[in-house]
Amino acid sequence: MNQIQKEFPILQQKVNGNPIAYLDNAATSQKPVSVLKALEEFYTTSNANPHRGVYDLAMRATQAFEASRKVVADFIGVKDEAEVIFTRNATEALNLIAYSYGMNFLSAEDGITISVAEHHSNLVPWQQVAKVTGASLDYLYLTDGAQISDEEIAAKITEKTKLVSVVHISNVLGVVFPLEKIVKRAREVGAVVVLDCAQSIPHIPVDVQKLDVDFAAFSGHKMYAPLGIGVLWGRRSLLEKMPPFLSGGDMIDSVEEQVTSYAPIPQKFEAGTQNAGGAVALAAAIRFMQKIGWEEITRIEHDLMAYALDGLRQLPYVTVLGGSIPAEERYGVISFNVQDAHPHDVASILDADGVCIRAGHHCAQPLLHHLNLYAANRISFAVYNTREDIDAFLNSLKKVRGVLGYGS
Repeated sequence: MNQIQKEFPILQQKVNGNPIAYLDNAATSQKPVSVLKALEEFYTTSNANPHRGVYDLAMRATQAFEASRKVVADFIGVKDEAEVIFTRNATEALNLIAYSYGMNFLSAEDGITISVAEHHSNLVPWQQVAKVTGASLDYLYLTDGAQISDEEIAAKITEKTKLVSVVHISNVLGVVFPLEKIVKRAREVGAVVVLDCAQSIPHIPVDVQKLDVDFAAFSGHKMYAPLGIGVLWGRRSLLEKMPPFLSGGDMIDSVEEQVTSYAPIPQKFEAGTQNAGGAVALAAAIRFMQKIGWEEITRIEHDLMAYALDGLRQLPYVTVLGGSIPAEERYGVISFNVQDAHPHDVASILDADGVCIRAGHHCAQPLLHHLNLYAANRISFAVYNTREDIDAFLNSLKKVRGVLGYGS
């Protein structure tokens, strides 16, 4: 474990004399040396504009960029590399689907179904599509056990439903929703399925072919890659009939004064200069994860989850969201509240001890409202976290009520 931590330079620093305990990985993960070196190497040896020049440097940039696409395709179980579209992040990828597919292939007779647990990135775009097209927007609500029931799936995915867009793992509750049942029902009614796997892909294998979805979106920065690089995967049959999301350089076949023909996928959806360095670093992040292996990633993160949940449940003034969900059914995140303490106050007090946690609505306001909350604290894990990080978190958390004047 210490060897893994040594791969992350940012974790070697201290805050107010305390070792940093970074527990906000669901917002963004830290970056290992191998990723940072890959980014540096691209910009110091191969920096040019991909697909533009025929000189050696430009060819190297193009080769590095396209080689990264192949790494991503293999990682998510895709045989057709052209189905992998590079974006800035999962938000842009989901907006691309909403605007290029939703706005053009949905109408007032159709229905869109999402869950109440969606991140705003997979909710607000569908509100916009519904507003423009007249399609209805329906929500899958959660049971008291923080799951989506068979009855809810049957009631909300109907013959009218033409698109279902759901999160794979909740960024608030850390639960995996019943995707297999949701996809099965969507197939029965002929609906397209969109998967937001931004929170799942750092923690569990994501094979889009086995999951049988039509689109998938994720961000690199939550899986040890730099900010500003993301991925949209879509079935070729859908991508080819969709109009481009952005227009400009490199997404064209030919341009005349009054008409333009578009390049084939993936270039059709990659207008302008791409974040080639980010794509190369994303490939390095994938190789970093593969070197550790899913078995070890799962072992480390499940140990942290069980250890942290056990510690939190021993504090009578702490309420864990989805408290009945066992540790083995949670991935990556634990959200909680401290009695009589605003989440922002909790996060600020912990920060003084070098403990980094999230406070707020986590870009999931409808879910918090569904849970009768407006804000919550959240800790989230990565492969470099340790039990010592959890101990630092719990020890600091025990001070909160005293600092606020409520006693222990």
